[in-house]
Amino acid sequence: MKIIRVPATSANLGPGFDVLGLALKSAPAASQRFSNLLELQIEELCQGSLSSAPWNCEIICEGEGSELLSSLVHENLVTQVALYVLRCHGKEAFPSATRVRLITGIPISRGLGSSAAAVVAGIMLGNEVGDLGLSKERIFDYCLMVERHPDNIAAALFGGFIGAFMDTARIEIPLSEVLPKLSGGTDTGILPVHKPPLAIGSYHQYRLNPDIKAIIVIPDFHSKTVEARSQLPHSYTREDVIFNIQRCSLLPVLLGETPLHAAKISEAMRDRLHQPYRTNIVPGFGKVLLELRYDKYPGLLGTCLSGAGPSVMALATQNFEMIAQAIITILSAAQDVRYDWQVLELAPDGATCNCIK
Repeated sequence: MKIIRVPATSANLGPGFDVLGLALKSAPAASQRFSNLLELQIEELCQGSLSSAPWNCEIICEGEGSELLSSLVHENLVTQVALYVLRCHGKEAFPSATRVRLITGIPISRGLGSSAAAVVAGIMLGNEVGDLGLSKERIFDYCLMVERHPDNIAAALFGGFIGAFMDTARIEIPLSEVLPKLSGGTDTGILPVHKPPLAIGSYHQYRLNPDIKAIIVIPDFHSKTVEARSQLPHSYTREDVIFNIQRCSLLPVLLGETPLHAAKISEAMRDRLHQPYRTNIVPGFGKVLLELRYDKYPGLLGTCLSGAGPSVMALATQNFEMIAQAIITILSAAQDVRYDWQVLELAPDGATCNCIK
């Protein structure tokens, strides 16, 4: 059996809209609701044992939020993406009878990279069952054909504290053609196949001061990225663009320094490009930004939306529970729903695939 594991991620980090991302994992001794991993258990079966299964594959979904996921191979994002990479290599279905057990421990549609993790896991699944021998850099290209947010994808795949960009001008294929709607039978040969260009994305791993932890406050409701993006304007003022460029240029350096400068980091995490337009998605978030200041909460460095929300992330070095409860108090006053919170640390390795005997 092979096991693929992909970590949760948090993208944007304030001013780093579509640029900066963190791969995150639970602390070793933590007891938390979420594992913050997407895990695939891949079992190759005797030929003919899945003779009635479309695409020669069966997928079983388990874990937190698994009821939201499809168990149909041609509808589940993980196996859709695996079929895409297989088709790009002349294979119209899974080469051998395969059972995939998907165990989700990343909160779905909560701003922690659940869709990016599914895309990374799917490309790695196709690579493994097809024995394709793709490098992580080439897997990155395939991922970006499907999920065109390089901050989340690079963090999930490579791990660590990431800055990334992609050459969108070289990808003219709409997503509907990359992952066309399939009928549920092995008829992919009649569909177009669009292999990604080479090196369509670039990334860099920054140093993160090891004392920094991510406090994640997770509300009990969902927000889809496409809906969150619909809140954004089509154009920005020069002043707002300059404001973000200045802060995004300094933030990665500041987060890697020893000692940390909370005042500088707090200012560098301010944003004018996406968070002001998404405050209606997370009622109370605007007040969180105003009231949670580094000079009021020792150890706090800065607060931002996690990805497109609705989860809220605070970077801090101490007083984690006090900071989390302060955020929950403000959010609860604006919207009476359940809130979970957890303390995560950097996941340096990103996605992995291991054989288990």
